[in-house]
Amino acid sequence: MRMTDNTIFITGGGSGIGRGLAEAFHKLGNKVIISGRRKDRLQATLDANPGMAAIELDITDPDSIAAAAAKLVSEHPALNVLINNAGVMILDQADGPVADDLAETTVTTNLLGPIRMTSALIEHLKKQPEAVIANVSSVLGFVPMAAAAVYSSTKAAMHSYTLSQRYLLRSHGVHVVEIAPPWVRTELLNSTEEERAIPLDQFITEAMAQLEDGVDEVLVSPADQMRANPGPNEHAWVNQFNDMIASGPAFG
Repeated sequence: MRMTDNTIFITGGGSGIGRGLAEAFHKLGNKVIISGRRKDRLQATLDANPGMAAIELDITDPDSIAAAAAKLVSEHPALNVLINNAGVMILDQADGPVADDLAETTVTTNLLGPIRMTSALIEHLKKQPEAVIANVSSVLGFVPMAAAAVYSSTKAAMHSYTLSQRYLLRSHGVHVVEIAPPWVRTELLNSTEEERAIPLDQFITEAMAQLEDGVDEVLVSPADQMRANPGPNEHAWVNQFNDMIASGPAFG
């Protein structure tokens, strides 16, 4: 994708991978607009990055999405890049009853959120030169984490949805990218000091390089190996991965 002269909207841009991508694109001179649930995190990001903008958005609320999209198109008519990054990860118990509110929150945020956000902006994006939609999924869409079965399922669904989007938008000049992070040191599952995860700075640096190369899938190692796992014999790696998770420290 083009790395400069873009107008970029990033959901969940106040922390973690979202903030990392926002700051990296901001440093390259792009116009970056972020959104998120926590106003204090958004403000801290704006304070640290003069010139960056933010808008209010509840990714679980269709009316909020519609209002945000209208505001974006009105105030930033050159918007040509959408990065669907906002998400939640909640541990569950798929070997027993799964709380309905947990399942609904996860699916609404991680799957319906990006579908609705893209739907609200897609006709605008089709009209923009070198438009890009980047969906942040996860390697857990390919090698699921059993302790977060619902989350992993939403990421697998986002991968499938992205494949369909990419195919359908080819003729409209919109490049659809999937960013499938490995375990990264962020606040997700209190992983900021998790030794089994890769540093956030490392992920952002390598992800930006791959985006510049114009790839369809951003796969920072070890995501590339996990991406290649699904198939008739996938259970061996799934079992090994989950045994590794289960033998490590409990998530706080």
